[in-house]
Amino acid sequence: MPEDEPNAIGLGVPPPVIYLGPLLLGLLLDRKIPAPFLPRRSTRIVGLPLIGGGVLLGGWTFRTMRRADTPVIGEPFVAEKPTSTLITDGPFGYSRNPGYLAGAMVYAGIASLTNVLWVFLLLPVVLLTMRRTAIEREERYLEGKFGEEYLRYKARVRRWI
Repeated sequence: MPEDEPNAIGLGVPPPVIYLGPLLLGLLLDRKIPAPFLPRRSTRIVGLPLIGGGVLLGGWTFRTMRRADTPVIGEPFVAEKPTSTLITDGPFGYSRNPGYLAGAMVYAGIASLTNVLWVFLLLPVVLLTMRRTAIEREERYLEGKFGEEYLRYKARVRRWI
């Protein structure tokens, strides 16, 4: 795959938008049809660790990618740069998609904190959309670019956790 190929992975919609759309839709649905799903006292017990863990995982992922000098999807002005390195250490030693996992954790944490069932019910839609629009494209790209090295990594590390 050519190094100068623009927007090498070719994602159409930035991943943060994929999380934000259903989140907002769920919150709007709750205004019309309120649907709490947790006892009031447990919303913080469930939500805060999910958000905190997601933020920490996202930060670890970002730092690992910056240290490897490879572009971070969603970061301004990097969508045109091809991936420079196959990262297999740090959070990538546990998940092939730690950034997306971090986003899902924050999303679930917000669903819990706001106690909105609609937001939580839309999480599978978010995850399926992420898989189809981002993860599968990235996997094809990485397989084409890094070949056998990526296939060995893919066999060793799970997609999510």
